[in-house]
Amino acid sequence: MVLAAGRCMTKPLIVVNFKTYVTASGSSAETLAVAMEKHSNGPARMVAVVSAFDLQAVRKAAPSLEVWCQHLDPVGQGGFTGWMEPGTAIHRGAQGTIINHAEHKVEMEHVETLMGMLPEGFPICGCAANLDEAKSLAALGPTFIAVEPPQLIGGDVSVTSADPSIVSDTVDLVKATNPNVRVLCGAGVKNGQDVATAIQLGAEGVLLASGVTKASDVASVLDDLVSRLH
Repeated sequence: MVLAAGRCMTKPLIVVNFKTYVTASGSSAETLAVAMEKHSNGPARMVAVVSAFDLQAVRKAAPSLEVWCQHLDPVGQGGFTGWMEPGTAIHRGAQGTIINHAEHKVEMEHVETLMGMLPEGFPICGCAANLDEAKSLAALGPTFIAVEPPQLIGGDVSVTSADPSIVSDTVDLVKATNPNVRVLCGAGVKNGQDVATAIQLGAEGVLLASGVTKASDVASVLDDLVSRLH
């Protein structure tokens, strides 16, 4: 089982998925990472989830920012054309990964095998669309599970306001299945109130994307996201 990383474990997480947005790819990914890095010593544990193409450049641009990759495959080095091999990703700077995102679903066997290949302490966050997925993931024991109803991803309504019970029920189920797994809240998170509400509902942080990556004033959005944390 992959154990949670030791860094800043008492802080709420703000995990920003850069996806492949033009505003968060290439040189723009570096700019966004630098903006996030300014909050690295603040009340939240900031994490940038970047394209594999940008791993090395983002780590160089923002060396004190925690950087994860967006996907990994349970393959070794060899004849695996087009697959995301973990060892090379780690060599290029990956400090964690998300898996089973709604935009890149995998089988539970994929997650389980991958976890067995990763170094001790390497954070892995499994994304769950519903309670069944959350329970299946929790049984495997990843570091984090992010609850993300697919219909709310990229929208203007946060799951914390659309249906708060989704978050609290997921927290209860995950903790009952494996109390060592930490729960993050995703889908539609946009502002500091969403972050605060997610934590009140039992989550230990948030996973968001467009609320930051599409913002016209990224610095203000990042300031707001941490504004209600102490």
